[in-house]
Amino acid sequence: MKIIPIEIKQEVQTALAFFPELDSVSINFEFKKNIKKSTMQAQPVFSTLFTAKHNRRYNILISEKFKVDDTTFTTKDLPSDVLIGWIGHELGHLMDYEQLNNWKLILFGIKYLFSENSIVAAERSADSFAVKQGMQDYILKTKNYILNHASISEAYKLRIKKYYLSPEEIMELVQNPD
Repeated sequence: MKIIPIEIKQEVQTALAFFPELDSVSINFEFKKNIKKSTMQAQPVFSTLFTAKHNRRYNILISEKFKVDDTTFTTKDLPSDVLIGWIGHELGHLMDYEQLNNWKLILFGIKYLFSENSIVAAERSADSFAVKQGMQDYILKTKNYILNHASISEAYKLRIKKYYLSPEEIMELVQNPD
């Protein structure tokens, strides 16, 4: 089951089409007023971590707005291709989570909270999953939007460069998928 806000239904459905492996996975896409340090977050529903893996459910939380320095962006007003790429990245996280049993997923979450190396590994893995699913054009548009947007601060751009695959690494992954 998928719960999708009408405002982004088309973009979510476009991104989901690249992930047939997630067809039977329960995902709730939900707008939030504010998400600390993120525009979107993919996370398991905590209570489902204590059930059979096939009963696991996920939330993809989407900040209604994100502020970078003095500029506020409305997530719904992002270019469609950029939003599709961003959602595809989050779906890449779900692909990662689906490989883990419940205890390994809990450990993964703890490491993500306390280890910068774990953050880098998780974000790069999500990008890699999305690219391997064929979303490279969308992922590249999202990266280029962020990295080339004049109103986005250098500090935010450096964060993107630090934690996520670069456009060059994405192209390398496309050319050499294994």
